[in-house]
Amino acid sequence: MTSRDIPIFPLHTVLFPGGYLPLRIFEQRYIDMVRECSASGNCFGICLVNNPENEKRAATHMRIGTMAEIRDFSILDDGLLGIVAEGRQRFSIQRTRMRENGLLMAEVNTLAESVIVVIPEAYSVLSLIAQRFMEQVGGNYPSFQPADLQDASWVGYRLSELLPLENTEKQTLLQITDPLERLRLLLDVLPRFQEPGGSS
Repeated sequence: MTSRDIPIFPLHTVLFPGGYLPLRIFEQRYIDMVRECSASGNCFGICLVNNPENEKRAATHMRIGTMAEIRDFSILDDGLLGIVAEGRQRFSIQRTRMRENGLLMAEVNTLAESVIVVIPEAYSVLSLIAQRFMEQVGGNYPSFQPADLQDASWVGYRLSELLPLENTEKQTLLQITDPLERLRLLLDVLPRFQEPGGSS
């Protein structure tokens, strides 16, 4: 477990290790953050917003999040800064502080990933679903290799990311440390996405 100091970008989304996340950046504090991270090669952290900001309270966010590395950036048609972020290590926030420009900084501990676990036969349907996703959106995952479809962590993260789950469900899946437990929960929710009278 390694301690690091990183900027935090609270969002209404959950990023997973190896994940793909396009973002439109318009607030000055986050434009500054992107500039600094691009210049230094450092990551920033993405955490799910728990309670949004309003006139009576500041936004709150979950303590477990994922490091985001900037993979690409561009100026969008509407003139805003667009970036593509890729998920790296998960982390746990230990303490936070606010910069003068309103950017949230956090001391975080990175969370170790389990060693590669080969997907058991009982979960092979999840590999097949992940393969279908890669046939459709594989261009967003340039490091994808067919062998990833046998990696319990990789498949669990991709399905957690790509299935239309609620953010609270995605956060629960992110926080799980056992990749087989993550697959078990994903298998439990699959019937929700099956077409009536057929298979998904």
